Amino acid sequence: MKEIKLYKYLDTQGGLAMLRNGNIQFTNATKLNDPFDCHPSLIDFSQVPIERARTWGKKAIMDLESNRFERYRNNTWLCSLSRNYDSLLMWSYYNCHKGICIGIDMEKADKYLSCIEGTIILGYLKLEVQYKDIIEKPDFFKKNEDLWTYQLSTKGKAWEHEQEVRLVIVDPSSEMTSSYVPKDFQNKEIVDYKEIRFIPKIGGECYDSVYLGVNIDDEMRTKIIHAAQTLNPKIKIYQMKVDANAFKLQAEPLN
Repeated sequence: MKEIKLYKYLDTQGGLAMLRNGNIQFTNATKLNDPFDCHPSLIDFSQVPIERARTWGKKAIMDLESNRFERYRNNTWLCSLSRNYDSLLMWSYYNCHKGICIGIDMEKADKYLSCIEGTIILGYLKLEVQYKDIIEKPDFFKKNEDLWTYQLSTKGKAWEHEQEVRLVIVDPSSEMTSSYVPKDFQNKEIVDYKEIRFIPKIGGECYDSVYLGVNIDDEMRTKIIHAAQTLNPKIKIYQMKVDANAFKLQAEPLN
């Protein structure tokens, strides 16, 4: 799969920070808003072969293998993007159409996400989410597919409107300078590693477009436009408008 442009929906504060800093945020796979996301229970570990169960017992083998996939989840960070910039539901999630949507040119961003500061190599992947009506659990012990990819890219059909593509980094260094801890955790002596957000920088040329929500605040609109044009003078800026003849949005170019 090769996506040229992908889109990030954000509230205005998050969008303004992204444009001012020229970065993109990755969140630990255990901290996503869907409790089924990347969960080991998506895989069937119960069909333990008789020969493997003889020494340790069936439950011990099940726990051994499922715990390994739980560790995979704990050590994976994701950035969720969409293939669409005009989803009514996605816009409604971000302050009732008061947010923004940023278009990323992935062909240009790939070189930044593959290597940070010339030395830190990320396990960078791009996965298209697969949406399913029911959990059709693959049998771990048959291993007839890439189960790690299946675990990271399978979601319920209810989320299909997101048209999500996931950027994935695996076990990033805790010493990476491009990271931060959310404010709620900054004053704690011990911070759960999974609370850290990784925010590698990408070049201004990667920012292809900005879409402003129908109900965006005027003052914030001005700040967003200034930040976007400062980051990339060639960036395309659109104002989202209500289509008078259909239940959909239209993007009106501003420059």
